[in-house]
Amino acid sequence: MVPFSILDLSPIVEGGDAGQSLRNTLDLAQHAERLGYHRYWVAEHHNMPGIASAATSVVIGHVAGGTSTIRVGSGGIMLPNHAPLIIAEQFGTLEALYPGRIDLGLGRAPGTDRRTAHALRRNLESEPNAFPRDVVELIGYFSDAPDQVVKAVPGAGLGVPVWMLGSSLFGAELAALLGLPYAFASHFAPAAMEQAIDLYRTKFQPSEHLAEPYVMLGINVFAADTDEEARLLMTSVQQAFLNLRLGQPRPVPPPVEDFADRLAPADRAMLDQALSCSVAGSLDTVTRWLGEFIDRTGANELIIAAQIFDHTARKRSFEITAQAHATLSGDAPAPASGLGGA
Repeated sequence: MVPFSILDLSPIVEGGDAGQSLRNTLDLAQHAERLGYHRYWVAEHHNMPGIASAATSVVIGHVAGGTSTIRVGSGGIMLPNHAPLIIAEQFGTLEALYPGRIDLGLGRAPGTDRRTAHALRRNLESEPNAFPRDVVELIGYFSDAPDQVVKAVPGAGLGVPVWMLGSSLFGAELAALLGLPYAFASHFAPAAMEQAIDLYRTKFQPSEHLAEPYVMLGINVFAADTDEEARLLMTSVQQAFLNLRLGQPRPVPPPVEDFADRLAPADRAMLDQALSCSVAGSLDTVTRWLGEFIDRTGANELIIAAQIFDHTARKRSFEITAQAHATLSGDAPAPASGLGGA
C-alpha cells in the first residue's frame, strides 16, 4: 500500500491567531507520527490571513524538534522568493539537526500576490530559465564537489532530498529532466493532473537522486463518523476557496449548514472543479474513494490536506484516514457499503 503523508497549511481560523495555529501544527504532527503517517510538510505562503507557515523553514524546525521519526519538509519552498544558497543553508541546518528526516520541496510560483512578491524583494520579470537554473544551483550546494568555490555550510555533502512541486506541465517536465521525485498539487489545481503524471513518467531520466519515477499526489480528505458531518466540515474549505477567488483571503471560517444549497451555479462549478480530488465522508466512504483514486492514478504516495476549522475534528479526520490506510493495506476489515464522496 502506498504511504500516506500530510500537508498542513497551519490554518489560522476565525477567532484564532498564528501562535495557536503553530501550536496546533506541532500537536497534529505528533498525532500523525503516532498514527504512522510517512511525512509531514508545511507550505510557504505570504500575506495570507488564514495561513501561519510563511517562515517555512522555521516551522519545519518547530515540527522536527517536537517529533522523532516522521519526515518533515516543505510543500513547498517557493524558490523565486529566495537565493538558492540561503535555502541550501537553511535546509542544511535542518538536516544537520534532524538527520535523515528533512525534505525540500520546491515550487516555481511566488505563493502570494504580485505586490507581496515585490515586497519580498524578488524580480517577477525574471527570464524563463531562471527557475531551472536556480534549482540546479541549489542541488549543487548539497553536493560536496572539491572544486566548488561557494559552499553551503551546513549543507554541503548532506544530500537533502529535493522534490519538484507543480500544478502544470512545467514542473512535471523539469522533474523528469532532473530525475527528481514529483509532487502534483491536485488538492487545489487538478485540471492537468493526469497529463502531468503521464509527461513525468514518459520523460523521466534516472539520476543519482532517483532511479525510477516517483509521483506524490495532493488530495483533500474530510473524514468524520458520518458522511453528513464530514460534508459539513468541508464547507470551511469551500468558503475559503470562494474568498480567495474573490481576492479576499481571510482566516478559515467555521462550517456552514446547507452551504452548497446557497451557491450560485458558477461558484458551484468552480468548487466542483477545483476540489475534484477531494472526499468528504465516513470511514467507509473515504476508504473506497481512496482505493479508487490510487488505482486510477497509480500514485506512489498521497499527501493529504484537511483544512478543518476545529482542531479536534481535524485530528479525528486524520485518525479515520489512517484507519482507511490500514484497511487498504489489509490490516483491517474492509468496509461493507458503497462508494461515495465529495
